[in-house]
Amino acid sequence: MHIIIGLGNPGSVYAETRHNIGFAVVNTIAEQRKISFKPGKGDYWIASGNINNEDIVLVKPTTMMNNSGCAVRDVVERFKIELINLIIVYDDVHLPIGTLRFRPLGSDGGHNGMGSIIYHLQSEEIPRLRCGIQSTAQDATRLNSVDFVLSPFIPEEQEGVRAMILHAADALQYWIEEGIDAAMNRWNTRPEV
Repeated sequence: MHIIIGLGNPGSVYAETRHNIGFAVVNTIAEQRKISFKPGKGDYWIASGNINNEDIVLVKPTTMMNNSGCAVRDVVERFKIELINLIIVYDDVHLPIGTLRFRPLGSDGGHNGMGSIIYHLQSEEIPRLRCGIQSTAQDATRLNSVDFVLSPFIPEEQEGVRAMILHAADALQYWIEEGIDAAMNRWNTRPEV
């Protein structure tokens, strides 16, 4: 079994924001696999299916981004999953749109959602896939980081964002089949979008 947890904030007001790219990726996987999210037994939505006969569980915490660790800990304890078979998908303001970065472990890099997960799991050895949300079309320096991540993608970015979400869904399937090292070697470059 593999668990893919997409980070974001619940509610329609946040649905199209940069901070919700993790939700967008797991939603895309669910659509591709024709599976639906339903309320979980904790503060999260869950969808179950399979990829090439491998059971997968998709999760969207409903705790708000900065408290994601509570929901992730509940999922890990419920499914008794080893962290090597779990991956967190989230936004990275330091990576340009279109860029994907797998990492098997590391610090939170200033991302509060990942910081909460590290705190609640008491480990930095948590695989993750970071998706670039840095704008190349607007001056993000005029916005503070909270305003920026809670802003929607602008029209000029939409095509690149859609392509990145699809690449991320493909990359996660590859991670399930081949593991984190192979996924890093194949996907840790900026695709042409």
